[in-house]
Amino acid sequence: MYDFVVVGAGPAGSRFARRAADAGYDVLVLERGEVGTPLACSGHVSTDIWEFTPDGARDHLLQNEIYGARFHVGGSRSSEHPFYKDEVISNVIDRVGLDKTLAHAARDAGADLREEHSVTEVDEHGKYVDVTANTPDGTETFRGKMVVGCDGPVSRVRRELGLPEPKEKLQGVLGFAPKAHGGNFVDVHLTAPKFFAWRIPRGDAGVEYGLAAPPGRSARSLFDEFTADYDVETNEFCAGMIPIGPASSVTAHRGFLLGDAAAQTKPFTGGGILYGMTSADHAVRTINPDDPGTLANYERAWRKDLKNEIRLGHWVRRAYSLPKPVQTAGLRTMSGEIGVHMDRPTSLFSTEHLRTLLRRT
Repeated sequence: MYDFVVVGAGPAGSRFARRAADAGYDVLVLERGEVGTPLACSGHVSTDIWEFTPDGARDHLLQNEIYGARFHVGGSRSSEHPFYKDEVISNVIDRVGLDKTLAHAARDAGADLREEHSVTEVDEHGKYVDVTANTPDGTETFRGKMVVGCDGPVSRVRRELGLPEPKEKLQGVLGFAPKAHGGNFVDVHLTAPKFFAWRIPRGDAGVEYGLAAPPGRSARSLFDEFTADYDVETNEFCAGMIPIGPASSVTAHRGFLLGDAAAQTKPFTGGGILYGMTSADHAVRTINPDDPGTLANYERAWRKDLKNEIRLGHWVRRAYSLPKPVQTAGLRTMSGEIGVHMDRPTSLFSTEHLRTLLRRT
């Protein structure tokens, strides 16, 4: 019997598996397809990403360094409002390569990683949990002391455990223009309903275009309008759901959720790579697979760490729906050099940011 059966080998699942295996636990990871596919997430991340990857990962994953963002209230020809630092703010990385790198690290740490294993059932019992999956050789059931749902926004584990859904799910779409681009600013357009559209230069890997929209609006149609405004055609089109707002509980009797399955994401961007891996570290530190009572420690730990960031992130997102004149006036007033961290909206009140604002006055 395994200590943990992890469902999903994305960043949160692989991070948990690696750290749990390093801690001496017997870990099984089930990935429904091939690790890293299909792509359903942007590769624009903060520089903190390298704290969670094996040594040397930056050398083969980094695609571009970003120094700031240009915000637009309208389309590509609208006025731009730049926010920037005189140092690298964020990185653009090979997103598929990240998944593979983290999964290999988990396997190297001793986790049993199995691809092409699609979970169909999760049954909790008093002292163990049974996880059934369709495999290349037929149906197989694996037994563990706990199951870890890291299987994304539309989580089978969440449904099987009877846990509540995230408060909101947006439709996210991505496409790529293959022509190399040497810019080091992203473009953010406050044109998608209740969210935004983006353009990210990926160096030799081309340019990424994307947006997210609430249910009831055709994200693909909005995306086509957005890329047409830039007069580009994209390939490698992909789509997925973006969960926003964690539910009141992400733990059951012998199971818990991590990453997108738990909606451990930034409400103002939808990104969840760093929040999910941070929560994975909390889970390894606080959960004892022999004692279901320790799941409460995990709930407290990750919420204490991310609560204020998520709460303030919701307030930042509300600005996306303000009237255009108000958005324009606000962006014009606030644009310029900044001292904020892209994963931590609380850094708006940091000493670094306040000092930066004072230098601008």
